Amino acid sequence: MNNERRKTLGKIRDELADIVLAVENLRERIEAVKDEEQEAFDAMPEGLQTSEKGEKSQAAIDALDAAYDELDQVASPIEAANDQIDTACE
Repeated sequence: MNNERRKTLGKIRDELADIVLAVENLRERIEAVKDEEQEAFDAMPEGLQTSEKGEKSQAAIDALDAAYDELDQVASPIEAANDQIDTACE
């Protein structure tokens, strides 16, 4: 592989790394909101937890947890692609 193509792949690798960092940042922010919602839910009286408000809160917690997991599944293939680009540059 010539230097020009290596340089292009280096830029792509940097962009992919930026995407992974952005995804990780988003995951951390989602987790923070989920943790706050969980604390609010836990602070509710038991009767309120089983009410419509409590059920909505629990549904939000579950959805945020799922979103967090989905973003994890996004980052892993991008990291794998970056590893393949490293291999191509060798």
